[in-house]
Amino acid sequence: MKNDHKNALTKTIGEIIAGLADMAWPNLCLLCERPLMRGEHHVCLNCLYELPALQETSFRENNTADRFLGKLEFERAASGFRYNKDSNIQKALELLKYKGEKEIGSCLSKVSAIRLSNQGFFKDIDALVPVPLHKRKQKKRGYNQSEWIANGISEITGISVNNELLGRTVHNTSQTTKNLWSRWENAQGLFELKIDEGFSGKHLLLVDDVLTSGSTLVACGQVLSQIPNVRISFFALALA
Repeated sequence: MKNDHKNALTKTIGEIIAGLADMAWPNLCLLCERPLMRGEHHVCLNCLYELPALQETSFRENNTADRFLGKLEFERAASGFRYNKDSNIQKALELLKYKGEKEIGSCLSKVSAIRLSNQGFFKDIDALVPVPLHKRKQKKRGYNQSEWIANGISEITGISVNNELLGRTVHNTSQTTKNLWSRWENAQGLFELKIDEGFSGKHLLLVDDVLTSGSTLVACGQVLSQIPNVRISFFALALA
């Protein structure tokens, strides 16, 4: 009984200290900068609700899948949100890629994963494969944003993340300001298959942050297609 009383007292004191700390240094929503409520993490529920989530009725016929038609054989494709300029989704992606707020990638991908899981998008997926960064860029940034997106999906679905399958061979310039043709040209020869043993016949989901022309994901898919009987699907956190 004494131990139970002591544990209860310790827990209560801890909660009081945590509450006082929250009052003095409140956790703020990364998007609206208002204090987060209990149970909210990184982004408040109001901001999450207002993000432009994409609702797909088909994973073969939608705006995401259109970026890959005729370029590569694939099983299904989906995006989490619609990318709108000067919006919270643009702010979220800038925080993710350039401001060190890697947790926001995991947070938003969990929201998308819950919705897409209910629609059967992740059925029979064997592994999540984040688009790799070049070692130099990853060292400078400190992390791979696509890996954090994949980690969020993994937490919801239980599907493992594989960071060893693909490698990036060239430290190319950013795709952001390039036109359609330049994006395709810039993505050629960027990636290599590092291992393939044990992946024959597997269904792999390539994961990226923003989908524009689709050149990066197609380039990754072409490399993965060297694996015998592999099946490929695509997910992007935002569709531009």
